[in-house]
Amino acid sequence: MADNSKLWYLENFNMFKGLDTPSMEKLNTISSMQTISKNQPIYFAKEPSNSIFFLKKGRVKLTRTSPEGKELIIALVSPGEIFGELGVIDDGERTDYAYTTDESLICAISTNDFKEFISKNPELNLKVTKHIGFKLRKYSKRIEDLIFKDAPQRVISFILNFAVEHGKKIGDELFIKPFMKHQEIAELTACSRQTVNAVLTDLRDKGIINFDRRKLIVLNEEKLKSLLPQ
Repeated sequence: MADNSKLWYLENFNMFKGLDTPSMEKLNTISSMQTISKNQPIYFAKEPSNSIFFLKKGRVKLTRTSPEGKELIIALVSPGEIFGELGVIDDGERTDYAYTTDESLICAISTNDFKEFISKNPELNLKVTKHIGFKLRKYSKRIEDLIFKDAPQRVISFILNFAVEHGKKIGDELFIKPFMKHQEIAELTACSRQTVNAVLTDLRDKGIINFDRRKLIVLNEEKLKSLLPQ
């Protein structure tokens, strides 16, 4: 991919907004961009955390394997998001697997190069630190949901969080496009696809959400929140 195209993609990541031209040119120099086809691995657990990734197009699934050998999805990465970034604070081995679920355009930067780069950009360093803290809190929240909420509540909690994080506010409604497959939601909430279908259909019948294969609309965010334990 031409350097100009790579630089354009980097400039359009929110995390890099506000960097001056020399900094962006340096970032362009230390990064690489590639297209990876669907259902291909990006990294494996127990590998060194030696790269950080920025997703421009497509979708990436992060998983862990339980002691019993069961695959557990810990996150789905959408365009504009970072993954593999915990290597910035932990030089140990990766604990998860990453692979594409769609054809994806991914930018990769050496962890050491990225650490050196952000050390010279205090504002970006702060952004990265805040982002990692947010990511860790998000993982902690997911674990709490799995422990303390029943299956329907886990689906509702996921829908609410997903809408707030990825949705576009139009009036009192939240629009999310593209939406996720019901099987993906089931895997992320540790319940059956049938449960996901039943919960979403019930919420639609009550006028709280609307959805199809391409989009989700939260019609009443406050009502959705009221269905969860306080």
